Amino acid sequence: MKRLLIVHHTPSPALQAMYEAVRAGATTDEIEGVEVAARPALTATAVDVLEADGYLLGTPVNLGYLSGALKHFFDQVYYPCLEETVRRPFGAYLHGNSDATGALRALESITTGLKWRAARPPVVVTGEPGREALEECWELGATVAAELGTV
Repeated sequence: MKRLLIVHHTPSPALQAMYEAVRAGATTDEIEGVEVAARPALTATAVDVLEADGYLLGTPVNLGYLSGALKHFFDQVYYPCLEETVRRPFGAYLHGNSDATGALRALESITTGLKWRAARPPVVVTGEPGREALEECWELGATVAAELGTV
């Protein structure tokens, strides 16, 4: 069985709703053979990353950048996972109240360094996530899970 790891920093109701939509997509009954594990960004470890076959990353955009929690996660896992996780699929969802350009640039830089491959473009929500944004989050979760399992 393949393992999908959701690493998230979920400090707000908006991010909680996005996380739940991503997780629902990743755990849909239509996809088989994928176990989903979720870890808060401050507690996720290199072992969690090494044991997973794909990743979903969730973060607020703070001051135009990734949350400190997600940055801490990457700081902890980068070198231990650098050679072992090449070409693994990932997806990301970000929530902010304004521009997410800096956060997206940082995410791209870090995941490019890890040589992970984006299963689809990140979902970026500004303001309150509406029905369409939550559907995009669901699709993100389902897409990354489908890369690992059978539909």
